[in-house]
Amino acid sequence: MAEITAAMVKALREATDAPMMDCKKALTESEGDMEKAKEWLRDRGMAQTAKKADRVAAEGLLGLKVADTFASASLVEINSETDFVAKNDGFIALVGNTAAHIFTTGVSTLEELNESSYETGTFSEYFTAQVARIGEKIVTRRFVTLNAGENGAVNGYVHSNGRVGVLVAAKCDSQKTAELMAPMLKNIAMHAAAMKPSVLSYKDFDASFVEAETIGRIEAIKTENEELARLKKPLKNVPQYISMSQLTPEVMAAAEEAIKAELAAEGKPEKIWANIIPGKLARFVDDNTTLDKELALLDQKYVMDDSLTVAEAVAKEAAKHGGTAEIVEFIKYEVGEGIEKQVTDFAAEVAAQMG
Repeated sequence: MAEITAAMVKALREATDAPMMDCKKALTESEGDMEKAKEWLRDRGMAQTAKKADRVAAEGLLGLKVADTFASASLVEINSETDFVAKNDGFIALVGNTAAHIFTTGVSTLEELNESSYETGTFSEYFTAQVARIGEKIVTRRFVTLNAGENGAVNGYVHSNGRVGVLVAAKCDSQKTAELMAPMLKNIAMHAAAMKPSVLSYKDFDASFVEAETIGRIEAIKTENEELARLKKPLKNVPQYISMSQLTPEVMAAAEEAIKAELAAEGKPEKIWANIIPGKLARFVDDNTTLDKELALLDQKYVMDDSLTVAEAVAKEAAKHGGTAEIVEFIKYEVGEGIEKQVTDFAAEVAAQMG
């Protein structure tokens, strides 16, 4: 049996960051062979990971990597079981390294990521080793890379808490405009992180979703108005519609006719109607597109200038540079969204273990 010295244990710990007693056991099991000991620790890490498989990892961080040329960008979500571990320096480094590796390799699936080469082995081996060091269930949940394409630019933003991140891609009239629009795209990503749109444009809403939302929102306003009436406060306007997708040419024509009838009833001279109708139609659209303003990125009021929509703000910025630009895609990740977290009865858990 080879003698296992303190220096050997110290060297293995520095190489793997595994606990001291595990390093000693690994060297003992491997008869002092450092490489075999490392492999033993990796295998043990895999076993520990397997034991943690039934736990729910709903905390974590997002990682972002953007090309210096703004030609592409990658966003990744890595989950941990606890928020405490998400603040661990080792975990933060793992997230950053994963984002950079995804960006560099261009992998598009988790299988490709795990099998890709990393340092002296596969990425899966590197990841497993890091999980063993950190000590709780950690998973790469999802990732995406956006490529700008010709005359395009991509930029991104991850909020300071690391839990909300957005990628934004734009198509421009020229490569010069695309390069100059990169800072604006980061601002749009920041806007999306704060305002949480779910679709790019009102055109992306599912018709059944709009229909259901229309009924629900109108009924909610009616109920609220009942309370306002009881309090003798001004009532809220009850819209007929909630999205531009509902404002067909027929609907707009009917709205214009209603405005004309209103002006006639007010005794306004017909010769000045042309000056009044556009403003009233704009108000009609504004009142009847609340869903778009809440959930469609391009139709939201831009947080840095609420006199403009996001689409208008992008067009205005591009015009300053002598070109044109439009947002063609955005992707928003929020850590843990859609994951059902376990609610643990700590007392019951302790009692079960003692029993």
